[in-house]
Amino acid sequence: MPATIRTTDTVALLEQELTLLARHQLSSAAHAPDLELDRSGYQLLSRLELSALTLKQLAEAFRLDISTVNRQIAALRRKGLVQRLADPDGGLAQVLRPTSRGLALLRRDRTVRHAQVAQVLDAWAPDEIDRLQQLLARFNASIEALEGSPWPRP
Repeated sequence: MPATIRTTDTVALLEQELTLLARHQLSSAAHAPDLELDRSGYQLLSRLELSALTLKQLAEAFRLDISTVNRQIAALRRKGLVQRLADPDGGLAQVLRPTSRGLALLRRDRTVRHAQVAQVLDAWAPDEIDRLQQLLARFNASIEALEGSPWPRP
């Protein structure tokens, strides 16, 4: 650990708030029973919306076992939300891409999630919301830099 970073009261409080943030998952059925996609489906479709990937690439991106991602993708395929296509680069592995139905559900759920976040932030000043977004983006970029795995953004 660098000398300039120590476990301080502030870092401890931040860790506690991050734990609570994960607990307060807004996409749970209790908060939004009208969401069509579960959390893993939403995350996978969001990533595949940015670019088609192989199963192995998805597993690496999410840092999950390939069998776990395979089960999640199989569920999305059964619902007609993801399709397998020949690798456009001519490789042997097939790439995965959302179907038009998958993209429609993703965009619908994204609209619901945006409304949820907006409701939480309703009493916040616009500059506070901007600052929170900037700090979270920086925090995530720092994690990605440590892992050596940047996450693509639209």
